Amino acid sequence: MKILYIKRQIQYDKQYSIKMGQLITKVTSIKKYLFGMPIKTLRMNKETYYKEVSDNNNKMLFV
Repeated sequence: MKILYIKRQIQYDKQYSIKMGQLITKVTSIKKYLFGMPIKTLRMNKETYYKEVSDNNNKMLFV
């Protein structure tokens, strides 16, 4: 077993909006693990409706 490693996971997320209906998006997350326990999320990308990848790390929530 490795002490420190990085792992990529792909999950499918269901989103719903009134105008478009239900949309299933692919969310890719890259996490750092220490002894099998997740320490930190390095990157998280979400695929949009038009199959473009939006980066969640560079977005500002509050201005």
